[in-house]
Amino acid sequence: MSTEPPRARGRRTRAQILEHAATLFAERGFDAVSVAEIATAASAHPNQITYYFGSKDGLFVHAAFMLLLRDAERLEPVGRRRRTPAAFRTALARSALTLPAVPIAVQAMSIARRRPELRPVAEQGLAVLFRRAQSYLAAILDRHGWVIDRPADVEARTFWSTVLGARLISESGFDGRADDIDLAGVLTVRAPADPAP
Repeated sequence: MSTEPPRARGRRTRAQILEHAATLFAERGFDAVSVAEIATAASAHPNQITYYFGSKDGLFVHAAFMLLLRDAERLEPVGRRRRTPAAFRTALARSALTLPAVPIAVQAMSIARRRPELRPVAEQGLAVLFRRAQSYLAAILDRHGWVIDRPADVEARTFWSTVLGARLISESGFDGRADDIDLAGVLTVRAPADPAP
């Protein structure tokens, strides 16, 4: 018999389900993964997924934002290595558009739009994404002495909204290329003496 307190055991089980679901969704997509497969991978019971997440949709939305937040952290070293504002803007834009979690997050937002009980999960995930991006941007500006032409929170939301929107358009069947979208142009990061990009 386990000596682990029930609440701690429940948190561990929930985290295991979420981790395994995120891996499976990232590898195969929402439609190709069943609740039973997730439960088996997590050494859990299918009814535990319903208990902790309400449904496969709920689990997917949670997993998608967890993946997006992890991928967003991978952008930080990319930007820190750049020595000029132009190189920073370009590197961040190119890297963000190729993050594997972005199309997953777009799909999750679509599900949350149709399922009102999941909207708070998406809203919270986006709020965390925007806050972290704002904090990262402030650190970059401070480190290099660069400036932006609008408040940092607006800069961060505008960047990520454009990333997500660009992938939504792409996932919707538009046959353009990634370089058809000037994501770097959305960022206003520049040296103080430079004109606005």
